[in-house]
Amino acid sequence: MPKAQVIHKLGPPEAMRWEEWPVADPGPGEVRMRHTAVGVNFADTYHRGGISHPWVVPPCPVVIGFEGVGVVEGVGDGVTDFKTGDRVAYGIPPLGSYSEARNYPADKLLHLPDGLDDKQVAALLMKGMTAHYLLHRTYAVQPGDTIVVHAAAGGMGLILCQWGKAIGANIVGTVSTPEKAEVARAAGCDHPVVRSQEDFLAKVRDVTDGEGAAVVYEAIGKDTLQQSLDCLRLMGVCAAYGHVSGPPDPVDIIQDLGRRGSLFITRPAIMHYVAKRSDLEWTARDLFKAIGDGVLDANINSEYPLKDAVAAHQAIESGTTLGATVLLP
Repeated sequence: MPKAQVIHKLGPPEAMRWEEWPVADPGPGEVRMRHTAVGVNFADTYHRGGISHPWVVPPCPVVIGFEGVGVVEGVGDGVTDFKTGDRVAYGIPPLGSYSEARNYPADKLLHLPDGLDDKQVAALLMKGMTAHYLLHRTYAVQPGDTIVVHAAAGGMGLILCQWGKAIGANIVGTVSTPEKAEVARAAGCDHPVVRSQEDFLAKVRDVTDGEGAAVVYEAIGKDTLQQSLDCLRLMGVCAAYGHVSGPPDPVDIIQDLGRRGSLFITRPAIMHYVAKRSDLEWTARDLFKAIGDGVLDANINSEYPLKDAVAAHQAIESGTTLGATVLLP
């Protein structure tokens, strides 16, 4: 019987237990797959700890994770686009990737092109699709735009830096240590800022001659949101897609955003941007091309056996990790 990291009660990393996890025959519209690599995202820690919308995480016992690569072992009734032996990948819920095998909806599954490495795709797929909509749809970054990337040396931040630089953006990125500043710089960040040593708001004003940034990718939340809004140019966009430091203080969207310059603030979520199959395929196609062309590198700095997912979460929550983390069944 396959095993998985099973959670019987949401809580700290130790809530995950390496146990047998039965997988039924695939139902109608489902594909059974065996994982070869599993991506780890900071959002996984929210799901494990109960810091998420209740409709995202099913009742316990539950297996978390929403990014995986593997091989098809069977298909359910009505599935015609996939067959046994196909290499496949996914990067959106339903949860369940912290497992050796699982069933997954065929309408959300993607064929993995030849030549792409399983670990690279597992580390990049969800974050890469998120970067795609942030850079191309939430705000369509143009060559010469100044953009602000928070947590620029993290798995998500490095992808935004690499892809943003390929577009031609001028990038200000915030990090927590000088070491991470150099990692961000190597990924294309023009102006890395160690937040404990320098004011990123002052840096943005300096590099834009006081105009402000076109968009800020706000992944930190409580500790930075107010300054993030202040660093925007007139009619700039704040894409608040994460809150590592906790939920931010409320913003008066009627008075405050208008006073600051007719700003736009949005809380984007990948599920909405790829809800249509056509959008999912477009996003993945662009991402797979960027990987194949060498525009994006997964920056995998940590690999753990799937059975050691507890240690992976402990490392991520410590704030000491660089780049992406993958789990290997």
